[in-house]
Parts: sequence; structure tokens; C-alpha cells
Amino acid sequence: MRPPARRVVLAAVTTEPLDVAAHEAAVGDASAGAVVSFSGVVRDHDGGRSVTGIEYVGHPTAGDVLATVVADVAARTDVEAIAVSHRIGPLAVGESALVVAVAGAHRQEAFAAAALLVDEVKHHLPVWKRQVFTDGTDEWVACP
Repeated sequence: MRPPARRVVLAAVTTEPLDVAAHEAAVGDASAGAVVSFSGVVRDHDGGRSVTGIEYVGHPTAGDVLATVVADVAARTDVEAIAVSHRIGPLAVGESALVVAVAGAHRQEAFAAAALLVDEVKHHLPVWKRQVFTDGTDEWVACP
């Protein structure tokens, strides 16, 4: 038996659509008994208002910050591999904004690492969201 590999396979901020299956495949390994994935999807409502879409705007350092966050989570957890991407630019309802995949020897470690990673990305990543509502108005969410 070998210690967890703790590999960061992917840490990307991109304008391209995100593929959950590709993230899962990237972390798959013979040593992994579990692959856990998460997709943060644009929903059609917020706070009782109908949403038509959102736009994410990232600080120029967002990619570097994401790489640091992912490396930190990998070092702090018993995982085999991690892949995570955050999308920026305009997104339609139903599209993925954040995709995380974690492989671990056991499901407990994989679930815990995936949850920690989502929380850490949301807390540290300098990316801001503008929601567009069906009435034509918009608002920035959690923007400093």
C-alpha cells in the first residue's frame, strides 16, 4: 500500500464550457476506490427572482489563486488526485460554473476533500458574479 499521491491534475480558470466527465476521467486511477465530483450549476432563480443568466469576472490572479488553493487542499487531505475548474464570462442557466473531481482510496476522504475544496475555492477565488434577471435588471453578488 502506498501513501496518497495528492496530485493536482487540473486547476484552471477558463472561458470554455466545463465537462464533469472529463474532470472525473482526469483524476481516475487504479489506486482510487472513489471518485467524487461536484458541479456548481447556474440556476434560474435567486432570492425569489427569476434569473436569465450570469456573468463571472475574474481578477488577473484568479488562476494563480486557484492553483494555490487546490495545492493546499491536496496537501491537507488524503486524496489521490484533484481536478478543478472555474468558468468566467457569460453563462446560461444550466451551465456549470465550477467543477470539482476528487479521487481517493475511500469515499469518506474523497467526499470530505471535495466539500473542502468547494468551500475554499468559493472563499478565496477572486471571481465575482453578476446576475441578470428576467425584468432586465442585474446585480453583483459578493463583490467587494
